[in-house]
Amino acid sequence: MNRIHFVCLFLCLTFVARPAHSQTETVLYNFGGSPDGANPASSLTTDGKGNFYGTTLGGGEFGGGTVYQLSPNGNGGWNETVLYNFCSVAPFCSDGQSPDGPVTLDNLGNLYGTTEGGGTSQYGYGLVFELSPMGAGWKETVLHDFGDVGYYPKGRLIFDRVGNLYGMAGVVFELSPNGSGGWMVQTIYNGANEGDYYEGMTMDSSGNIFGVTNNPFTGVPESAVFELSPNGDGGWNQKVIYSHAAGRNGFFWMTAPVLGPDGNLYGTTMSGTAYKGHEAVYKITLETKGKKMGNWTEKVIYSFPLFNLAQKRVYPLSPGVLLDKSGNIYGSTVLGVQSVYELTPASKSSYTESTVWTFNGTDGSDPLGTLTLDSAGNLYGTTQYGGSFGGGVVFEVAP
Repeated sequence: MNRIHFVCLFLCLTFVARPAHSQTETVLYNFGGSPDGANPASSLTTDGKGNFYGTTLGGGEFGGGTVYQLSPNGNGGWNETVLYNFCSVAPFCSDGQSPDGPVTLDNLGNLYGTTEGGGTSQYGYGLVFELSPMGAGWKETVLHDFGDVGYYPKGRLIFDRVGNLYGMAGVVFELSPNGSGGWMVQTIYNGANEGDYYEGMTMDSSGNIFGVTNNPFTGVPESAVFELSPNGDGGWNQKVIYSHAAGRNGFFWMTAPVLGPDGNLYGTTMSGTAYKGHEAVYKITLETKGKKMGNWTEKVIYSFPLFNLAQKRVYPLSPGVLLDKSGNIYGSTVLGVQSVYELTPASKSSYTESTVWTFNGTDGSDPLGTLTLDSAGNLYGTTQYGGSFGGGVVFEVAP
């Protein structure tokens, strides 16, 4: 049966009230490996009812990673429930292995995601899965097995308004319900080598898709930001809207671009700027007047020092940034002293950086996932390592 999906993405929590300073961190859950999973490397997805969903790269009953749910227990704590254990089907973990991206939730309560490995092929190119509530448990359905179209998918899947799914797997792919309970796959962009730290792409209200690539196959030699726009005939117009010129404004994109409340795209670069530092947070703006009208221009809004002697911190090595309604930006640093940071507009063209929280290992290590912000101003995220058992944590930073 062809179902129309209306999706609650993580973006519904992106633009909310700004949290206050003087933050405290609470570990909501420590991962132990088996049977609860280990090494969450992606952001959390909320159902709007106080529950979070996420994935772990490893651990679980069969060691191939998990999809889990984290729910308040009513006594101030949290309960973790494993919804699915990967690598349960032989041979080759044909039900998937190592889901390193977040899950996407539809209005029927189904979860969608990708695994970087596993599948029916012995080469383990990964797959797209759906988890559906069934009785007291969950049923997995493989929607697409990679190898013919794409390989090693990463990042968050996004839905459009008519129920098509989009993601990145060396290419940008589209999965469409075929009306008979199955799905059809097609490549809509070939220049999408996303790397290791991305969480997919961004879609605006008009159905345009924005993403980043660091090894495009479109004749553009530098890392680039691309836009895919529906052409009205079922196809897509492809356009590179910005590419780096010899690292002048940073290179090696680290994030799926995020649409801010001002309509601009925001994200991070991993290496190189010609300014006072190296790793940077950028803004890309569509010019609406003047000689550059119709073009996208990039501005580095904050450049992190290569090595901050006071904070011993380098690299905003985060797969994504988070914006609130006031234009404040939140992200994480992974190398040096690991922390959650906030960028606050200081003027029309500059930002002030402050540390929201610094991790010490026992409360988490390697916060690779994009943060989530609720209406009360609390920040939520995951760390791949650290915690009581070394298998990573889910944390909350509250005002």
